[in-house]
Amino acid sequence: MTENRKLTEPELARAGEQLAKIIANVEKAIIGKRRAIELVLITLLARGHVLIEDVPGVGKTSLIFSIAKSVDCGFKRIQFTPDIMPSDVTGFSVYNQKSGEFEFRSGSVMSHLILADEINRASAKTQSALLEAMEEKQVTVDSVSYALPEPFMVMATQNPLESFGTYPLPEAQIDRFLLKLTMGYPNLDEERRIVSGGREAKASLGPVVTHLEILELIGTAGRVWVSPDVERYIVEIVAATRSNPKISLGGSPRGSLSLCAAAKALALLNGRGHVYPDDVKYLAPFVLGHRIILSQEANSERVDANGLVRDIVDSIVAPI
Repeated sequence: MTENRKLTEPELARAGEQLAKIIANVEKAIIGKRRAIELVLITLLARGHVLIEDVPGVGKTSLIFSIAKSVDCGFKRIQFTPDIMPSDVTGFSVYNQKSGEFEFRSGSVMSHLILADEINRASAKTQSALLEAMEEKQVTVDSVSYALPEPFMVMATQNPLESFGTYPLPEAQIDRFLLKLTMGYPNLDEERRIVSGGREAKASLGPVVTHLEILELIGTAGRVWVSPDVERYIVEIVAATRSNPKISLGGSPRGSLSLCAAAKALALLNGRGHVYPDDVKYLAPFVLGHRIILSQEANSERVDANGLVRDIVDSIVAPI
């Protein structure tokens, strides 16, 4: 249960200092992507998972590597391919002839931070192996459940669906990602700095916060205050996606919970112990854009899901 005690100035200052250290460390290797860095950190603070979709070569994997190397937590990479099996992800049981019993051999998902690289290149069967882990923070093998460590976060990358050899993620899995974002191309000056820095900057990164400090930051984000008016505002936005004629399937209550958790994390990132309506406005497209399914008419008109969410947000009066 979340504590009701308000965050103190020293607590906010300490959290701000730690988050600033992580961002500064990542920016040594990731040039010009401050927004993407902050969104991934927001996801970590909100106990969620992030999906980064973009064309190959723009730094999706490098961003995740850099954040993982900046915190002192376990990190594993799963390279998704068409032939990867669910047991490669979750683990499997093997028979020990000496003891006469089956032993569990953990899969790649047994770590704090998981890079699911090119997740949409795997089959639907293998993609579904992550469903339980992402929601219940556990894996079940041969009717035995194994708890995943805290914190646990899946950071997935995917290529656009029109790319060769990709499979669309099922709606149930898409909904488990707290945020979905894109990287975009750097501008000319940023790309020159990338070329100048080469790969050395990423290789030299090391942890700047401990495992316990990450857990403390997550707990602090959970204590950020959300007023009843802002809570109602969040619910109204998500509910409006269910009645919009351009949307055939709107956001679920999980979307409301995700938007609230993300807004609390953003407030902490900005040094505040309470959520502003502007936090909700900013995050709504990243939290809800991938959760809605557009109608056939909207698809034929090439309506942008994130832009539609922004329009919905603008149509609802924000609390003062």
